[in-house]
Amino acid sequence: MTPEASRVRESHSSYLVTPTDLLPLRVRPARPLDDDALFALCQANRDLKIERTADGELLIMPPTGGETGARNFNLLGQLASWTRRDGTGIGFDSSTGFILPNGAERSPDAAWLSRARWDALSPEQRKNFVPLCPDFVLELRSPSDTLVELQEKMEEWVANGARLGWLLDPSDRRAFVYRPDAPVAELTAPAQLSGDPVLPGFVLELDELW
Repeated sequence: MTPEASRVRESHSSYLVTPTDLLPLRVRPARPLDDDALFALCQANRDLKIERTADGELLIMPPTGGETGARNFNLLGQLASWTRRDGTGIGFDSSTGFILPNGAERSPDAAWLSRARWDALSPEQRKNFVPLCPDFVLELRSPSDTLVELQEKMEEWVANGARLGWLLDPSDRRAFVYRPDAPVAELTAPAQLSGDPVLPGFVLELDELW
């Protein structure tokens, strides 16, 4: 652990005191936080979702509301069920941070990574932020999210190695499908989304989302 990370860890939750009614916030630290320091900061503030942009800015977001949480639980349950049956990869929830090749630390609402890529990581790498981009990411828009910012985030996921990305916007009943080297597909209130070929055989049922 770096000295900077140790200082953050010793501060515990008092390191970052932010009223949730002021979130989300964009904060630029006086000194850039390395991966260890950022991980310690997130551990000391578990009630907040903290991401780091490629240029070092921190994005501090509140917990989701009940409606968004229930929707995400449904989506995660479907992905988890398929992941167990398929057996070729590992699924992750929204509390997991990934360090992207561009230096950003991001946490999608759901993600999937092939087992071969996961098995190639060391035990220490698995305990901290995952140092790679998932193969699949899902982002669910909540009332505090702007669509433009989420679309930029999806583009970042794909630019850094994601092979499939889904952005779901319940407020406008729209789904956006992202793939490398392909135009973004915008769908209006689709009943299902197919994960083929990245997630072979996975079909996400969306009737309850809309």
